[in-house]
Amino acid sequence: MECQVNKPYPKIMVEGANNFYAKLLMEDYSGVASELTSITQYVYQKFDKFDVSNVFADTLSKIAMVEMKHLELLGETIKLLGVHPKFLSSSNRCGSLSYWNSGFDNYTTDIISMLFSDIEIEKIAIQNYLYHISIIDDKYIKNLLYRIIEDEEKHIECFNYLLCLIGAKNS
Repeated sequence: MECQVNKPYPKIMVEGANNFYAKLLMEDYSGVASELTSITQYVYQKFDKFDVSNVFADTLSKIAMVEMKHLELLGETIKLLGVHPKFLSSSNRCGSLSYWNSGFDNYTTDIISMLFSDIEIEKIAIQNYLYHISIIDDKYIKNLLYRIIEDEEKHIECFNYLLCLIGAKNS
């Protein structure tokens, strides 16, 4: 099963340095519903459910690899915006920056709950990307985020396929 859109990513460019845009992208990079959180959650799930089916393990591995590519692309963009990319997030109650932590991951071991959690994190990521696109006025960043969204939508398809394999339905 393919877990990535068969389309190249745009060249990583920005119109100019911008700390505000970098801070926004830091949420996509390492916030609660971020590329980093997705990677760690999917790797955990792969190890937890590896014996269930090779289809599940292979799909989680493929999606995690795509998320790693997204993490790399966002990191390069943040750096071009003039900020050193760190695993920081402002997704805490105080609104101040804090380091990413593994508490962002969902550690459920029930496979159906796991897949619903995965779909939810992908949907939230898409919403965040769309919000960031709406307030970022940089055509290069927007093109990158639109392209990443295409992969995130593909991931939802992959997770729904896995739900169908086990006879669960996504409402």
